[in-house]
Amino acid sequence: MENKIRGGKIFSLGLQHVLAMYAGAILVPLLVGRALNLTGEQLSYLVAIDLLTCGIATLLQAWKTRYLGIGLPVMLGSSFVAITPMIGIGNQYGLGAIYGAIIAAGLFVAVFANWFGKMIKLFPPVVTGTVVTVIGLSLIPTGIKNMAGGANSPTFGSLDNLLLSFGVLALILVINRFFTGFMRSLSVLIGIIAGTAVAAMMGKVNLSAVTEASWFHLPQFFAFGLPEFRIAPILTMIIVCMVIVVESTGVFLALGRVCEQKLTPQDMTRGYRTEGIAIVLGGLFNAFPYNTFAQNVGLVELSRVKTRNVIYMASGILVVLGLVPKIAALATVIPSAVLGGATVVLFGMVVASGIRMLTEVNFQDQRNLMIVACSVSLGIGATVVPELFAGLPAALRIIVSDGTITGSLSAILLNVFFQSSSRLSRPAAMEPIVPAETPAIREQVSS
Repeated sequence: MENKIRGGKIFSLGLQHVLAMYAGAILVPLLVGRALNLTGEQLSYLVAIDLLTCGIATLLQAWKTRYLGIGLPVMLGSSFVAITPMIGIGNQYGLGAIYGAIIAAGLFVAVFANWFGKMIKLFPPVVTGTVVTVIGLSLIPTGIKNMAGGANSPTFGSLDNLLLSFGVLALILVINRFFTGFMRSLSVLIGIIAGTAVAAMMGKVNLSAVTEASWFHLPQFFAFGLPEFRIAPILTMIIVCMVIVVESTGVFLALGRVCEQKLTPQDMTRGYRTEGIAIVLGGLFNAFPYNTFAQNVGLVELSRVKTRNVIYMASGILVVLGLVPKIAALATVIPSAVLGGATVVLFGMVVASGIRMLTEVNFQDQRNLMIVACSVSLGIGATVVPELFAGLPAALRIIVSDGTITGSLSAILLNVFFQSSSRLSRPAAMEPIVPAETPAIREQVSS
């Protein structure tokens, strides 16, 4: 596959990956920047530098070396888990404390990557399948809201939005049904482009962001001031990054399964170390903590294109978008309904991938049923009812406020609990049975 895909095909497939993660990549800087009352110029810089850093982080993660890179077709973007903590730190301590905390937390992840790499032992198929399923199910509400026009949209649920979103969804399904090869692999990109064209004819595309954006800007270190290293913000961001590591672990394992590549602890260590370095870069450029995006796993599954050349192209596109804000602004004109019609397919593919992993689990064992049942219920419950944990202290609320993290931690801890309890009970249960029954059985067989 690496040698067969060249030139324009690689560009198209790379652009498809960028568009699949673009909404999530720009949403974090928009939410954080507006909450911290940044100026329009500062907000434009924040979006552009975020895209640039996404591109660099993606390249580092996909490019496998002795010490860095998971070596899978991954895309990295700014983590949603960090939104609330960043806003809280910024309002209480200022922008400098945010980026000092991000730098320190990134160094923590990079230094302890080898220890994190040993966590792969905590991910048997019952845990991996559950985590991937919860990730997909937690993403689906976002896709559905976008199909209706986007959260807080004045036209939420309108007939126009539904026609656009379901039209994009239908086009993607038709292409996957009647086409093969390259056309099928581009189904999501074709759906987005066609949906945006129809939306423009309906008067739903606003190009003002493109005309106002500048043509070029250079990134700079500490654009919002020098970092400040304060204990409380650093501890908070370390907790956030631990959560990011858990989420990325599930995505790594899911993508490894899609690419038919069994990941070793050494592979995981390189992946964690790279994410730590990416987080440090986010702090240096005044951007964000970064993690591996689950929606792009769904795109790899859907397109069946697993070559890293496409990811290298996608990382290059992100870097160019970060250097040329006017081009980056073009993607912001895609209506939410169009993105929703496309992303709901990708999120659903993540769920399907998790369910396929669970088919290997022995559900005759009641413990496996309990792990899946409790983890999925808590993960989806925290996604649908986030105020469930509103009364917890801020440090704990960071950990459980995201449904993906709640479900993932539940699966890991329940698996450890059941495995440890079975080891404690096994010797007493098995020791008297085997020696006593084996002779009798042999005697019956011989007679």
